Amino acid sequence: MNNKLQIDPSWTLFLDRDGVINRRLKNDYVKSWAEFSFLKGVLEAMPFFAEHFQKIIVVTNQQGIGKGLMDQSRLDEIHKAMQEAVVEVGGRIDLILSCPDLSSKSPNCRKPDPAMANQAKEQFPEIDFKRSIMVGDSITDIQFGENLGMKTVWVRGKEDEYHRLRALEGKLRIDYRINHLGQLTQILSL
Repeated sequence: MNNKLQIDPSWTLFLDRDGVINRRLKNDYVKSWAEFSFLKGVLEAMPFFAEHFQKIIVVTNQQGIGKGLMDQSRLDEIHKAMQEAVVEVGGRIDLILSCPDLSSKSPNCRKPDPAMANQAKEQFPEIDFKRSIMVGDSITDIQFGENLGMKTVWVRGKEDEYHRLRALEGKLRIDYRINHLGQLTQILSL
């Protein structure tokens, strides 16, 4: 791992959802709370993040809605249950933003487009992207953070993304690499 990242309570933590917070379903979408499963280290790390970050924001591409596999109310139910589980362990999520657009739609609000970050800043004007961290498991997550001047943290897991990221070595800035979200607590210097 790289050197520790110096933060203070004015920083914002942006988190992707599938593959970072919950188990990604292979060739499918989490369409109900019964299909949602927290990944290792997430619930243990959330109270730490709540204590050390000004805002915690989930930004997630949810093209399953655009494909008609689920609707917004079902996604809202999943996110409400996720937030409740995080609060139950002493953590918090201040805002969840999702983009239902198909990747083939142009223009769209999907990462790496900055639309969800701009929405977050509209709701919380104190957010400074240069004092923010984006944690994700895909190239688009890293591009999203990099394009906005955020520190980027890549969570290993998607094997196909790993090989694509290796091919982009030198063209894409990944500040930190971790195996699961809980490891982020170890690279922060407070």
